Formats: sequence, C-alpha cells, structure tokens
Amino acid sequence: MTQVDFYILQDTAPQERYRLACRIIDKAYGLGHRIHIHADSLELLQQLDDLLWTFRDRSFIPHEIEPDEPDSVPVTLGNQWLPEHADVLVNLANEVPESFSRFERVVEIITQEGENRESGRARYRFYREQGYTPTHHQIKS
Repeated sequence: MTQVDFYILQDTAPQERYRLACRIIDKAYGLGHRIHIHADSLELLQQLDDLLWTFRDRSFIPHEIEPDEPDSVPVTLGNQWLPEHADVLVNLANEVPESFSRFERVVEIITQEGENRESGRARYRFYREQGYTPTHHQIKS
C-alpha cells in the first residue's frame, strides 16, 4: 500500500513549500529513488524547474518537464501527465492525481496559507476515505 506523508509547514509563503519539496526530492534522489513532481500549472512546473537548479549551491538533480523518454531522467515534472515508473510522487496540486496509488510514496506539503491549507485538508480526507493512514510531520519555519 502507498505510504502517504503530509509535511505541515508553519509558514504561509508558497516559496517555503517549494524549497521543502526540493529538499525532499534531493534526499529521495540521493537514496536512488525515481521521483515525479505533480503540479496544477506549467508555470509552477517551470518555477520548480528553476528552483531545482538553484536551491543548493552544490546540488545537481537531473530532471525534466514531461520528458519524451521518462526513464531517461530520475526526476520528472508534470501537470497532466504521470510517468509509468516512479517511486515517489510529490503532489503540489490541489487535487490528488487519479493514479497516485501506483507510487510507493506520496508526499503532500501544506502551508498555513488559506487555500493551500484547505485543499490539503480535503486531500487528507480523501486519502483517509480511500483507506490510507497518512503520516504527518510538523515542520517549523
């Protein structure tokens, strides 16, 4: 069964959410996992693409937005597309992707900003209704 982890930030800034996503991705990549980042818009994916290059001075995480050959990179990004093979799904979208259960782990990152917090609560309820027991981690700013 898919492991679902909610990371609850005490911050309201979206940028902190994206930085935490990069740290989680960096750690998972370092452990040899294949990761997919799912977001609502191409604009956000492009921001994340830039941030993955710049969030750490010495960090290199090979990634690509909706690649033609998804198995060629360990980290993929998409807003309407999910790869066939990946271990970790970092969901930054307001909804849970339909095929989330094919991933070993789902990461949800929630801030205290109103809309993000409310959509996070809805996703949490969704996972519970599907029989999952999400784990939550409180992250201090």
